[in-house]
Amino acid sequence: MKKTQQCQEIPTNLTIQQFNEFILPHVPPEARRGRKRKLSWYALINYILFFLHTGCPWKSLPINKDEHGKPEIHYSRVRAALVLLTSLGVITAILTASVAALHRAGLLNTRVLHGDGTSTAAKKGGDNLGRNGHKHHKGDKVVAFCDRNCNVIAPFVAAPGNRNESPLFLDGFQHVKEVAKSIGLDLSQTIVSLDGAYDSSRNRKAIFNAGMIPNIRENRRGRKKTKRGRKRFFDQAIFKERFRTIERVFAWEDKFKRLLLRFERISALHYALKTLAYAMINLRHFCTT
Repeated sequence: MKKTQQCQEIPTNLTIQQFNEFILPHVPPEARRGRKRKLSWYALINYILFFLHTGCPWKSLPINKDEHGKPEIHYSRVRAALVLLTSLGVITAILTASVAALHRAGLLNTRVLHGDGTSTAAKKGGDNLGRNGHKHHKGDKVVAFCDRNCNVIAPFVAAPGNRNESPLFLDGFQHVKEVAKSIGLDLSQTIVSLDGAYDSSRNRKAIFNAGMIPNIRENRRGRKKTKRGRKRFFDQAIFKERFRTIERVFAWEDKFKRLLLRFERISALHYALKTLAYAMINLRHFCTT
């Protein structure tokens, strides 16, 4: 039986055909001068995906051996490849390309966009961390957006765990508009569904100015009387979709064990791994086994 769009298996490695189609156009080309790379980008990307999926330490990567019985590459070079791809913006480009591929294939359902935040506890120290009093841990949080088919639409925004999510909305929403413009995606009259944490006049105004419709649960903020003025649009049925869309995306993220806790002290590397996981979630439509 053919799997539905939302239940297709999330890939944790890529074939050479899938790599050539979705990854190769974005990785840096081979240098004409100087020392040549030992392994192809195809092998390095699959090593990174194995590390991301299993959550093993870098030094425990099962590196293949050459004809002399020696490891074909040192594990530190695989990490260096991730650092290089992150600094060049390749990981973000892969996520954007996955959205473009979904758009060309007609697999996006942007009648409604769901946004929400998720927190990750930090196992070690590092930058961009804060104490989350609600979750009772020290870590960071991200705010992401997805469509009705559980596809991550744009790169997320990140902040320390002690930051409120509402001010982060504008940066994340800007990413959504930029990606939509770059791939020719029309979001006019799209409903943006959010929970009460994002209820503010500034956020609602930003959605209206973009030609979209806010569907935000009203945050009473301790008011005992009904707020004066025109009643705001809110569809409870659309709001409940978040439990099988954006919350499902965050649950799928846990398939990549390296993201269950934050081990990277450098936040850029942790966010690159999370972005790569979201790209794999998007590419599940094309990489079914």
